[in-house]
Amino acid sequence: MSDGDGDGELEARLVEQETFEPSEEFVEQANVSDESIYEEFEENWPNAWTRAADLLDWDTEYSEVLDDSEGPFYEWFADGTLNASYNCVDRHVENGDKNRVAIKWEGEHGDTRTYTYQDLYREVNEFAAGLRDLGVEEDDVVTLYMPMVPELPIAMLACARIGAPHSVVFAGFSADALATRMNSADSRYLVTCDGYYRRGDPLDHLAKANEGLDGVDHGIDATVVVDRLGDDGFGHDLKGNQHDWDDLLADHQGDRVDPVERDAEDMLFLMYTSGTTGEPKGVKHTTGGYLAYTAWTSHSVLDLKPEDTYWCSADIGWITGHSYIVYGPLALGTTTVMYEGTPDYPERDRLWEIVEKYAVDVFYTAPTAIRAFMKWGSRFPEEHDLSSLRLLGTVGEPINPRAWKWYYKHIGDEECPVVDTWWQTETGGMMVTTLPGVGTMKPGSAGPPLPGIDAKVVDTAGEEVDAGRAGYLTVDKPWPGMLRTLYNNDERFIEEYWSEYSDPDADEWVYFPEDGAKIDDDGYITILGRVDDVLNVSGHRLGTMEIESAIVGVEGVAEAAVVGGDHEVKGEAVYAYVILEDGYEGTDEMSDRIVAGVEDAIGPIARPEQVIFTPELPKTRSGKIMRRLLEEIANDEELGDTTTLRNPEIVEEIQRKVQE
Repeated sequence: MSDGDGDGELEARLVEQETFEPSEEFVEQANVSDESIYEEFEENWPNAWTRAADLLDWDTEYSEVLDDSEGPFYEWFADGTLNASYNCVDRHVENGDKNRVAIKWEGEHGDTRTYTYQDLYREVNEFAAGLRDLGVEEDDVVTLYMPMVPELPIAMLACARIGAPHSVVFAGFSADALATRMNSADSRYLVTCDGYYRRGDPLDHLAKANEGLDGVDHGIDATVVVDRLGDDGFGHDLKGNQHDWDDLLADHQGDRVDPVERDAEDMLFLMYTSGTTGEPKGVKHTTGGYLAYTAWTSHSVLDLKPEDTYWCSADIGWITGHSYIVYGPLALGTTTVMYEGTPDYPERDRLWEIVEKYAVDVFYTAPTAIRAFMKWGSRFPEEHDLSSLRLLGTVGEPINPRAWKWYYKHIGDEECPVVDTWWQTETGGMMVTTLPGVGTMKPGSAGPPLPGIDAKVVDTAGEEVDAGRAGYLTVDKPWPGMLRTLYNNDERFIEEYWSEYSDPDADEWVYFPEDGAKIDDDGYITILGRVDDVLNVSGHRLGTMEIESAIVGVEGVAEAAVVGGDHEVKGEAVYAYVILEDGYEGTDEMSDRIVAGVEDAIGPIARPEQVIFTPELPKTRSGKIMRRLLEEIANDEELGDTTTLRNPEIVEEIQRKVQE
């Protein structure tokens, strides 16, 4: 289906094209444009990582880049000292850039706030003084349970300023999730807000926060509450140890707090992520290595420059927002955009309206969003001037070639390189992707490991697989942005990440991220999805991500989720849940095309047993597909908890379709 006259021929050309090169104009201005950087890191590892450390200002220079004497508890720049808040704020003010915009914030209703680096400096200092006044001391963990409002990065930087690690809890998480994380971190301080807007309606966030506080096992010393809703608020009275953000800043107006000198290996923040045991894991990131790595990847992969206006559409409640909304861009003195709302409110052109309004140079978003944009059609971006864009990026999951090419054409006008980045909460920053000023792009493949990253694809015995064959992704050498341990649980840290392929007796440690992958003759890695997202059909292991990519590659398909269902012959069969683009119908012919597309891409063994067309997929509030529920539907099992879904009604609708 073409979007305009003559477009079909262009689409056909793009469909056939397998590689893309950056333009000469992009290469000429790129921060990194010499492919010898790969050789430099290989020949001078680990000392080549001074490239990253040199992007920061150090209070005390480090004397050793890497201390690997106690693997896997590696230490980077260990005897150096610095402060993350100083590096993200003060030094830009001191260098004469106080009037450069640090944060451009867009509320859901179109209300805006702009913070220069001088503004940011003032509020970070005042809130840091307020935290100290409330009793927060160095190494106290402060929990931040906040939506996408400017007070969130301000609170993060204020915590970093006084040496208090922060633990950000995504605002969409439940009261129980908040309590669990505060209990795990032994956190006695909370910064939250009265509420925020979602799709036009105010949400009562403080009631949820208070419920979570009731579930905290230890005492709470203080809570700070941001008034986001104003007259739309829910009339909550603050309790005895709860303080209004504005009042606290007013009490400390004009105060200055000297940034605390932190060891490079001191904890900067905790971030809780899901684990195989069901208990969230407190991932510990440190000050020197993490900040150097996020600054370096922002510089080399996102190509950020101080004069840029940059927008990552993630939520700061996740690691992407930490690394590539707050710490990386602000360390480089860039202008970073924050948006409170959703991509389709009040209209489906909301994101492109913001790109045009702020003349965004670099845009970084998730494949899930891109597939939604595809479904809605190209007319929405075409209504806006996107010519300011220089670089596009994707994050969070693999992007299939069709979605990549749609993004490249309709958002980047075939002028912007697209960096498809693989990384995790635990890695701190990007690990596998192209350098946009150096590398050829291959839609569907993340790219080669970044310089200095020793990533391989291996079989169950740890031997590297041949090109084109599926295996398991491993990382054989440490890197500066890596997690240091799991909070108060070194044993689980080793068990979760280092037990599968390491040889402790030989002091050989291999990081296993639990992702399947394949590698081609050029060393480009394609991520196939989580190892636990693998189906075993007639003894063949099939990655759900690979099947989903084949389905989304069929014209008319916007999004797909694949799960396994019990089968008396095959053991496990493929069930495909499919969302179509506008203008396409879930006919038998479309189902046959999808089955044929899977067979063509992977083989008859991956043939879906059933294709279920649905207008939506069950997703959590953070946008993650709940495949567990889809498996229960496929196996006609009793459905589990749906309270974490943002669209629980869709589950029964899908169930009816399967049973028809």
